[in-house]
Amino acid sequence: MYISRLRMIVGATAAAIGFSLLGAGTAFAVQTHMLNARDDLQSAQNQLQQAIPDKDGHRVDAINLVQQAIDQVNLGIQAGAQ
Repeated sequence: MYISRLRMIVGATAAAIGFSLLGAGTAFAVQTHMLNARDDLQSAQNQLQQAIPDKDGHRVDAINLVQQAIDQVNLGIQAGAQ
């Protein structure tokens, strides 16, 4: 599945606005490593989504696991902001 740059930019912008509106803005200043890890995971997820799908289900499993990791990092960022 191909995700255009425009969709990525729109999605990232929407996420940034959402975090700032939810009060996670303070988390951005003090959790550099968590934010960098999330960026790297999102990049990995994008690469996996662009990969050729015929991988006996391993690509799909990897995409799901990376999404779980992103979710956990987001929860960690929220917990660290409290």
